[in-house]
Amino acid sequence: MPEPRKARAIGFNHVALIVGDIDEALEFYGRLFDFTLREREPGAAFIDLGDQFLALQKGENKAPNDGHHFGLVVDDKEVARQAILAAGIKPLPGPFLDFLDPWGNRIEIIGYSNIQFTKAPHILRGMGLSHLRKTDGALKELAEKGMAPD
Repeated sequence: MPEPRKARAIGFNHVALIVGDIDEALEFYGRLFDFTLREREPGAAFIDLGDQFLALQKGENKAPNDGHHFGLVVDDKEVARQAILAAGIKPLPGPFLDFLDPWGNRIEIIGYSNIQFTKAPHILRGMGLSHLRKTDGALKELAEKGMAPD
């Protein structure tokens, strides 16, 4: 009997973070990043990331777990680093730009130009980011998978 067809995972629509207070979370992330609030409802807020979003949900604080994290792609990693430092946040030790938010969520900051993750040209245009370009290394990784941009 053939194996049943499986849906193929193709990306992320959103990431949800548990925070102790929605207003505090919006203020915290607003000090670090320029973003548009997509929607707000009781106990939740949604930060627009173009064709994706970050959901902030009020919940019980948990102790941080060093292994659980998500990578947030930004247009300029060094600008993000300066905002993190200016906010008095100490990056976590290691080779990456990781930090903990006040609720113990670990976030890794990743520069768009250096990774395979790619927004479609029409999405970048709509976000006002048409000027972003990939590094040669990122383009090589994409080409090796048959995914290089035209």
